[in-house]
Amino acid sequence: MKLEVTLTSTRGLHARLAAKIVSLAHKYQSTVEVVYEHTVIDAKSLLGLLSLAIPSGENLQIITEGDDAEDVMRELQKLLSKEDN
Repeated sequence: MKLEVTLTSTRGLHARLAAKIVSLAHKYQSTVEVVYEHTVIDAKSLLGLLSLAIPSGENLQIITEGDDAEDVMRELQKLLSKEDN
């Protein structure tokens, strides 16, 4: 599954939000990747996500694959759509 999301967190992709993404991704067996400016990062990697340095208002793509791909996609969409993470 692929989904394009606008990062609405007022601080962009900061350490606490990245940690929440990693924690959520680890709850599922599916592979989860975040794509930003042609860079693909495993969403289960904190350092990888932080290296993207995505500012607020930017679009990113989430790609999930596996048996529970829809579930993890839905949870990530909820998390990333919150403005105050």
